[in-house]
Parts: sequence; C-alpha cells; structure tokens
Amino acid sequence: MSRTRSTASLIRAAAAPAAAILVIAHFAGFAVFGPNGLLAWGDYKRAVAQKSQELKVIDAKRAELSHRVALLNPRKVDPDYADELVRRETGQVRPDEVIIPIH
Repeated sequence: MSRTRSTASLIRAAAAPAAAILVIAHFAGFAVFGPNGLLAWGDYKRAVAQKSQELKVIDAKRAELSHRVALLNPRKVDPDYADELVRRETGQVRPDEVIIPIH
C-alpha cells in the first residue's frame, strides 16, 4: 500500500511542474511557429519589399495626377493641356492624330 501512496504522491508532486512545462512549451511554439513568430519574419520582409515597390508606383502615379491638376488650376490654366483634354473627351481627336504631351 505504501507503494501506491508514494506513486500517487509522486504524480501529484510532478503535476504542477509538468503543467508549467507544457504551458511554456505551448507559448514557445507560438513564438517560433506562430503567425507572428520567428519563421514568419522572412515572409514579412518579402511583403514589405513588395509593398515598397507598389508604393513607388503609386507615388509616381500620384505625382503625375498632381501635375495634371496643377495644369488645370482655375487661376492659370495651361491652354495646350486644356485643348488636348477637351478634344480627347469630346471625341475630336482623329485616329491618325498623335497627341504629344509636353511636361
């Protein structure tokens, strides 16, 4: 009987440290393999590089649109750009014409 009691008391004594080790292993697993873990770092770097390239393209497009808006400023409209825009929007540009923007 003393052997069963000693086994039971041994199990009770080891339960708390075993539970603590399982909790620590669980969180360590997430720290390494989780969606924000160490292994996801490379994916984040690639995503940041890709988004930086997209941002450069968007910034260039934004600068071009900003320039066009400046050409249509009501206080001082660029007559060549206004003429080009009106002819293009009203369909007065013939298929054999080429509009060469000067900016």
